[in-house]
Amino acid sequence: MLIKINPLTLQKIHRFKSIKRGYYSFIIFVLLMAVSIFTECLVNKRALIVHYEGRTYFPIYGDMIPGRAFDLEYDYETNYRDLAKRFKAEDSGDWILMPLIPFDAYENDLKDGFYPPFPPSIKEKHYLGTDTIGRDILARLVYGFRIAIFFSLILLMVNYFIGVSIGSAMGYLGGKFDLFFQRIIEIWSNVPFLYVIIIVSSIVVPNFLTLVLIMAIFGWMGMTWTMRTVTYKEKAREYIIAARVMGASTPRIIFKHIIPNTIAIIVTFAPFSISNGIVALTALDYLGFGLPPPTPSWGELLSQGWSNMDAWWIAGSVVVAMIVTLTIVTFIGEAVREAFDPKMHTTYE
Repeated sequence: MLIKINPLTLQKIHRFKSIKRGYYSFIIFVLLMAVSIFTECLVNKRALIVHYEGRTYFPIYGDMIPGRAFDLEYDYETNYRDLAKRFKAEDSGDWILMPLIPFDAYENDLKDGFYPPFPPSIKEKHYLGTDTIGRDILARLVYGFRIAIFFSLILLMVNYFIGVSIGSAMGYLGGKFDLFFQRIIEIWSNVPFLYVIIIVSSIVVPNFLTLVLIMAIFGWMGMTWTMRTVTYKEKAREYIIAARVMGASTPRIIFKHIIPNTIAIIVTFAPFSISNGIVALTALDYLGFGLPPPTPSWGELLSQGWSNMDAWWIAGSVVVAMIVTLTIVTFIGEAVREAFDPKMHTTYE
C-alpha cells in the first residue's frame, strides 16, 4: 500500500531539497545519527571478529571472553589490542579485526614513566589524544555525541507533547482555563532553573532520565505560548467553525484539525530545540551538575580543557565538534523554516 502525500507537502519537501545548505546538512546529520547508533562497531576496545585456531568469535556484542580462551594467562577480559600484536608477530594464520578506534570511552590507556594527557598520535591510535586520566578523546566525543543527541531528541518529544497539548487547549478553550495556565506559566518561569538543578544534585546523583525530567519541567513553556497563539488564530477559521457546527468534539477539533494544520510551526522549531538541548546538557556537565562521571560528556571534556590549557587538544576537539554539530543543526532549521513558510505556498485572490 502506497502512502499518499499531500501535494502541498511534496511542494515543501522539494523546496527543502532546493536549499542545498540545509539539505546536505540534513544528510550529514542523518549519517551522524546512524553512526552514533552503531558506535560500538566503530569505537570499542573489543574486537569485531577474532579468528583463532579455526574458530571465529564475535566479541563486540557478545559476552566477555577471558584471555585463556586464546591461551593467555589470565581469566579477565581479553586485551584485543595485545592479541592483535601477538597474532601479527606469530604469523600463524590467526587474525583479528579491530574497530577503527580500538578504545572505549571509559578505558585508561597509561604509559610507564609518563603522565596523561597524551597528545594526538596516529601510531598509538589516539587520533585526538587522551584526557587527563588517559581516556581516548575521540572515543569520548563520539559516545558523548550519542548521549547529547538522544537526550535532545527525548527532551524535544516530551516538551512538544506537553507544550502542544496544553498550548492548543489554552488557545481553543480560552476563558478560565487559559487564565489559569497563564498564571502557572508566569509563576513557574520565574523559578531559577539552575538552583533547582543544584538542589536536586545535592540530594541525588542526577542520571539521564532525571535530567530529562527536570529540563522538561522547565522547557515546555516556550512551545505552549507558541501553540496558544497559533490556536487562537486557527480556531477562528471557517473549517474549525464548520467542524463545530457538525458536532465535532473538542479533542477531535484540537488533535484532528488544529494541530495537523499547525504542523509547520512545530517542525520549524524542532531543529533549534535540538541545538538548545545539546547546549543545555553540555553547560550542565561543564558546571558539574549534569550526568555523573565517568559518563562521556562534551561538557566534562570542556571542563578538563579549561583546567589544562596546555593540552590544547582536549578543549579544541570539543569546541570544533560543537561548532560543527550546532552549525549543521542551524542550517537544517533555517532550511526547514524557509521550506515551511506559509508565504511561499499561499495564493492570494
